Amino acid sequence: MKTNLCHVLGIEHPIIAAPMGPDMTGPELVAAVSNAGGLGILQAQFCTPPVFRQEIRRVRALTARPFGVNLLLHFPVADQVAICLEERVPVLSLFWGDPTPYVGRAHAAGVKVFHQVGSVADARRAAAAGVDVIIAQGVEAGGHVAGEVSTLALVPRVVDAVAGRPVVAAGGIADARGVVAVLALGAQAAMLGTRFLASAESRAHPHYKQRLLEADEGGTVRTILFGHGWPNAPHRTLRTAFVEHWLGREARGQESRPDEPAVGQTVIGGRAMPVLRFMGFPPNGEASGDIDAMDLLAGQGVGLVREIKPAGQIVHELVEEARRIIAQRLLGLVQPA
Repeated sequence: MKTNLCHVLGIEHPIIAAPMGPDMTGPELVAAVSNAGGLGILQAQFCTPPVFRQEIRRVRALTARPFGVNLLLHFPVADQVAICLEERVPVLSLFWGDPTPYVGRAHAAGVKVFHQVGSVADARRAAAAGVDVIIAQGVEAGGHVAGEVSTLALVPRVVDAVAGRPVVAAGGIADARGVVAVLALGAQAAMLGTRFLASAESRAHPHYKQRLLEADEGGTVRTILFGHGWPNAPHRTLRTAFVEHWLGREARGQESRPDEPAVGQTVIGGRAMPVLRFMGFPPNGEASGDIDAMDLLAGQGVGLVREIKPAGQIVHELVEEARRIIAQRLLGLVQPA
């Protein structure tokens, strides 16, 4: 099951593991997805530059297949972009800002550029900037969400608006039915986040993973509550008791007060740090403290996630089930009995 984008990227399947921060999508998860024929995208932006480079090289030690590295343009990225281009990463994935300053440099280094958008207008701007692939992210997505339109409505509009340029669909896709659906909408690949968050290789805290397995489609909320350090940036997170307590008072989370009480501590990129209340750092495996008071990011497709599995197995099951759906269910609708 290959699309044109698969041929362009040199991957086997139109399955992409979303970059989940600050370090949920580490080298092990990225490599597992890429080794299974999909495309893994590393998220390690908050590492120091030397550690950031080490993370990229760790991916390369684990896979010889294509992979990507993601950067959030809301934060300074000059050092990270330089390292990505020096290391000739196959894909530079960008979000939450203007990709224009980076496209020419990336192309000169032989690096393809992805840019994630949440609206048709932003998709057109990204196309004008010369990005190679546009990720259309529906409002169902977990993590930070740029737009307000559902995946089902957004993807075909973006496909039409940037005709001829590959589009990847993201948001609410958690099983093979979602993969087939977005391919039918004109996307050339599906990006899944929450499904791969609940994988063996994900760096998510075990309690976080368990909460994903217990949640349903109504168990998330789009909010700005976890705005400490990144205010007024909408994100979708699980409806924990902590979140329910503060809904309606999200302004408090935008103040980024240095005296905000700590709800726990963690280690990111080798650096120990407190997790202050309202910080948007989902708990990794080294986090401790009140895990339920941290930002348990998840998309509305979480209700379809019921088991922790190896990431490679997830890729293979998505592909095989998608093939069955197309061959047995969809072809049967148009073939004579």
